[in-house]
Amino acid sequence: MATMITEDCINCGACEPECPNTAIYQGGVEWEFNGTQQPAIDDDIFYIVPDKCTECVGFFDQEACAAVCPVDCCLPNPDIVETEAALLTRAKELHPEQTFGDDFPSRFKGESGEPAPAAAPATNGAATPAAAPAPAATPAPVAAPAPAAAPAPVADVVSLSIPSVDEWEVPINCPRCDGEYSAPFRHFRIGVVFYCTHCGGSLVVNSSMFKDVATALDSFHAQWAGDFEAFQAKRQRELEEFEERKRVDLENFSATLKQEVAKAKPAGRTHRRLSLFGFQRVG
Repeated sequence: MATMITEDCINCGACEPECPNTAIYQGGVEWEFNGTQQPAIDDDIFYIVPDKCTECVGFFDQEACAAVCPVDCCLPNPDIVETEAALLTRAKELHPEQTFGDDFPSRFKGESGEPAPAAAPATNGAATPAAAPAPAATPAPVAAPAPAAAPAPVADVVSLSIPSVDEWEVPINCPRCDGEYSAPFRHFRIGVVFYCTHCGGSLVVNSSMFKDVATALDSFHAQWAGDFEAFQAKRQRELEEFEERKRVDLENFSATLKQEVAKAKPAGRTHRRLSLFGFQRVG
């Protein structure tokens, strides 16, 4: 079956960038096929062009649009039933530059022919986002970077620190009321729905948003850690050079002190002299 978008669509746009065939269009936007523009299938909500939909056969093991949809409105179209072979043939026609091996991903593999269930929508509260699962075989977008431990501050010199990547508060601007709120990066995942704390409007994280934020955080943490490491290494070198200079000063002073002691004539030093009788007398 081709996948379709039902009237429950909230126009969040999370599905559009996930489609490997550019088969999803915003309502009212003309769709393109073989260089020819075609009239929009729907004027109000996002829609899927059946002639370009492969149900993600050849790319993922379930429909990518259904996996990220926050309201579960990307469903199989009961009026357009197609076999795996037909969908794979269409994928090859749409992507002649790509090779599909025998182990190509497909929702049909290991199943009885029924579509794989779509990922459950996120149902978080107004201020607390809840993560929604990503497609099982979707090529991983830029992976959320591993938390970078901030370098230990140099004693008595630096006390500034930054949070780990997962704990970093990501600023979010509401597209409805332009209000601002934030959420920890550990919740900022593809398909997660955030609700504005001002108006309740929703925002769904897509792959582009996730990639940009993850890359920015990763780069900043790497630069931060590198700067601190360079500073500490420089300070360590300066400390070693200072200690070497002081060691030389100490050796020089020890030699100087020895010379000063050698030049001194202490009181009570014994002298030898002869007596009237020629005997040596000490006194």
